[in-house]
Amino acid sequence: MSGFLGPAEWEAVALSLRVALTATAFSLPLGIVVAYILARKRFFGHGLLNGLVHLPLILPPVVTGYLLLISFGPQAPLGSLLEAMGLGVAFRWTGAALAAAIMAFPLMVRAIRLSLEAVDPKLEETASTLGASRLRVFTTITLPLMAPGILTGTVLAFAKAMGEFGATITFVSNIPGQTRTVPSAIYAFLQVPGGEGAAWRLVVVSVVVAMGALLVSEIMARRVGKRIGRQDA
Repeated sequence: MSGFLGPAEWEAVALSLRVALTATAFSLPLGIVVAYILARKRFFGHGLLNGLVHLPLILPPVVTGYLLLISFGPQAPLGSLLEAMGLGVAFRWTGAALAAAIMAFPLMVRAIRLSLEAVDPKLEETASTLGASRLRVFTTITLPLMAPGILTGTVLAFAKAMGEFGATITFVSNIPGQTRTVPSAIYAFLQVPGGEGAAWRLVVVSVVVAMGALLVSEIMARRVGKRIGRQDA
């Protein structure tokens, strides 16, 4: 790939992978918890929580980026506090990861929730009546059965994080080597004469990475499904 891409292009790809992996890894535990709450719990404010989780899918990405900027920017109370602690995220790659995680979170939660809702609650109830604790029921029954949804949600979140542009460029700008991810780099290359070739190469890389991730997810989901089927038999 290093021969196919120039230094600036490779830098954007490496940063995008770093941002996407970080966003996905930090989103996954929370995504499982939120999906479980939405699928299995009923409480006052359930609809509000569901709406807040899916809000980034409806809002224009630029709006999400602006809300992040006024919340975590250097002049915002929370942003200035984080800056004082050395944890500032505005105009840094960590901010790009935060923006990508927020934009990808609804896709992850939805995939996991749909998988969880397909799990028969009677299996969990039977295990509970046999003396298994809630934690053991979740880790030995619920979690393995919802594994295909977790894999799907993880891949969808990763792909979305790799391609996030609007919220990212609004929140962390387009700084080479710092916040210029693949979508931002494509946009930048298209603004200069002769940059079409570099933009096209990054488009090819984006398609290959996305298709590769989907292929790996499909293979893993099928293997998990077969394993669960053998266990049920």
